[in-house]
Amino acid sequence: MALREARRVNRTTEPAKPEPKLEINASRQFTSWLREQRFSLAFTTYQSGKLFLLGTHLDGRLSVFERTFERCMGLCATPDSQTLWVSTLYQLWRFENALPPGDTHGEEKWDRLYVPQLSYTTGDIDVHDIALDREGRPVFVATLFACVARPSESHSFRPLWRPPFISRLAAEDRCHLNGLAMENGEPRYATAVSTTDTHEAWREHRRSGGVVIDVRTNEIVARGLAMPHSPRLHRGRLYVLNSGAGEFGYVDLERGKFEPIAFCPGYARGLALHGDFAVIGLSTCRESRTFQGLPLDEALAQRQVSPRCGLQVIDLRTGDAVHTLWMEGVVRELYDVAILANAVRPSALGFKTEEIRRTITLEE
Repeated sequence: MALREARRVNRTTEPAKPEPKLEINASRQFTSWLREQRFSLAFTTYQSGKLFLLGTHLDGRLSVFERTFERCMGLCATPDSQTLWVSTLYQLWRFENALPPGDTHGEEKWDRLYVPQLSYTTGDIDVHDIALDREGRPVFVATLFACVARPSESHSFRPLWRPPFISRLAAEDRCHLNGLAMENGEPRYATAVSTTDTHEAWREHRRSGGVVIDVRTNEIVARGLAMPHSPRLHRGRLYVLNSGAGEFGYVDLERGKFEPIAFCPGYARGLALHGDFAVIGLSTCRESRTFQGLPLDEALAQRQVSPRCGLQVIDLRTGDAVHTLWMEGVVRELYDVAILANAVRPSALGFKTEEIRRTITLEE
């Protein structure tokens, strides 16, 4: 594979817009931790419509690259970080890295150049979590229809599973099904804000109606959660975010109980696990009624802290927050986080500049 640029483009980020200034502040050891772990991070910002790629420059500084995609939410990467899947307002996008191993792109020497190569038009079905099956095909949560689905070659999507308490598929967001955990390439656990079966009834059960469901058996394995999100299986343990209470923890499957590990000073959504660490996305969400009146408000007040937006890294061995990256300004709400293995300085092409016209790759 060879990379050619039809015309040199110096701009690697999109034109400045008249919007509040974005400030990003990482903890002192955040970049050195990225280098030690030999990966970069990607995350989506739901309300401001951004895909962020975090890495490290040659001089050790934090590398921040962003592109705009309307209401981008669900995000996942292949184990080799060659492919990214991102959900947007009404499409599911596949990005492919166009750089051969050892090659770089541009003056900043980006070692990943993610190019949007394929999209499925799903319609506005509110796609949340995305995962990959054993063949590398995407599986996602269609929240509006309260089901787990996969893309269709001829329709908006193909339903695979719905919770047993959902009587039929309807565009009513009946329980706010949102999270998906895979096991051996198959959907295994899902999170929902409630077990309701009528139009947006979940909003009345945000404080304690949340459940974790075993997709394989249709059994509810944990109850009493506050807007749970982002279930993930890692080293044989089912981790989950009890978002409405500001808690990161795991489900004791034998006792059917959620066990907190760490407090999150914000609305937690988006979870990536690697080795002994968990990377958690946090949002302020103070302007939305959906996120008000939750146990999180009381927990923040008790600890005398304000909600934060950004990333928090938790050491799974101790429960300590060992690294943070806080964002202020235009970005107030994150949705998903993904780890990009062996990527140092990732970049991507978007649709807001002409760079996508002028970057041409040839398959050998």
